[in-house]
Amino acid sequence: MYLKLDDYRIFSLSSRQSSLSEKKLPEPSPVARRKAYEKAEKPKTKEQKHSDSGASEASLSPPSSPPSRPRNELNVFNRLTVSQGHTSVQQDKSDESDSSLSEVHRGIINPFPASKGIRTSPLQCVHRAEGHTKAVLCVDATDDLLFTGSKGASYRTCKVWNLVTGQEIMSLGGHPNNVVSVKYCNYTSLVFTVSTSYIKVWDIRDSAKCIRTLTSSGQVTIGDACSASTSRTVAIPSGENQINQIALNPTGTFLYAASGNAVRMWDLKRFQSTGKLTGHLGPVMCLIVDQISSGQDLIITGSKDHYIKMFDVTEGALGTVSPTHNFEPPHYDGIEALTMQGDNLFSGSRDNGIKKWDLAQKDLLQQVPNAHKDWVCALGMVPGHPVLLSGCRGGILKLWNMDNLVPVGEMKGHDSPINAICVNSTHVFTAADDRTVRIWKARNLQDGQMSDTGDLGEDIASS
Repeated sequence: MYLKLDDYRIFSLSSRQSSLSEKKLPEPSPVARRKAYEKAEKPKTKEQKHSDSGASEASLSPPSSPPSRPRNELNVFNRLTVSQGHTSVQQDKSDESDSSLSEVHRGIINPFPASKGIRTSPLQCVHRAEGHTKAVLCVDATDDLLFTGSKGASYRTCKVWNLVTGQEIMSLGGHPNNVVSVKYCNYTSLVFTVSTSYIKVWDIRDSAKCIRTLTSSGQVTIGDACSASTSRTVAIPSGENQINQIALNPTGTFLYAASGNAVRMWDLKRFQSTGKLTGHLGPVMCLIVDQISSGQDLIITGSKDHYIKMFDVTEGALGTVSPTHNFEPPHYDGIEALTMQGDNLFSGSRDNGIKKWDLAQKDLLQQVPNAHKDWVCALGMVPGHPVLLSGCRGGILKLWNMDNLVPVGEMKGHDSPINAICVNSTHVFTAADDRTVRIWKARNLQDGQMSDTGDLGEDIASS
């Protein structure tokens, strides 16, 4: 489906002017004028800065992250926001409470400047999506659209980008806190965004309208249940849990939401919760879904309890569903990322390692104990190649031969933690704390190995 900017209307707020009193006020004394001047000259108290990392860590977390890197190279956003000046603050409340389009911090996908060593790098960064004002925590993509969710005290949004024109086309706002997960359904054109204990369901065919709000406890509200909240909400409502990640089944009929130690199942035909996947002893941090056959979903979950579990869910299943398999041996720390290709499952952990599992035999096939020097935060498959891609908290991207986990190459992906990886049929997308999403294309890969020449086909969002 193709989106047209003409389909969306941007409403402006009407201003009101209050009449001035005709009665002349008495002239203040020189002393009073001086006090007022000195008071106005006092510097404003600096806002307390928050870390650009994702969700808060529990007791199972290893030692704290390395100190944050300097931000002097992040001035790329100055040109995007300088025109707003003080108006961005004034528009904050209206943007958060309104699910319509937002002109504030409208983003653009720019070509990425070529660097040395481009001909020998297995992945080349070809474009960079700029426009978020805080860390980008999640990403999803089709061949035509890009969806990005961000952290932020003011603009906790999901941006929707047109990959053909390279423009941001809408901003989905009104989230109570960080947008930690986003998914798009090709069949229904619905977008699902996660913030705290809420899942907002958007129909982007109808002026970015929020049509449902789902909660971690299984409650459903028609419309936007979060729109009344104009300020950042830290506390989770009683009886609810932080939702860490969501996943759709391949047909878009079921949604699975990881919250607390369980995964809630949602029937999207009726927008009703049908039950939960249970068995983990710690928060479920990631999950992936595949379809074994018509009406039967395969769900793989990774938790802070170090374990990966498998669930088989048949259409019509209700209530509590227990795992059909527990993958052994576990990682040495929490699971941060999962991806699969055919019968192969790959897991990335806070123990810095990557494991490869056989889904048919349910065995551990291979492992790389120290794949990265920091947490493995994201995994994905390079489009069109038997190559696994991993991203870590240190900003490094590594490529691995899918068959034997032999390293194929590595590069500095971002100057900050990489939070998410997704792919479409031609490109790789990486979201990071540096407020950008970088768009990559495989150049020198052939059969999982480095080759002398790469595919120099056309790129998206050409200028």
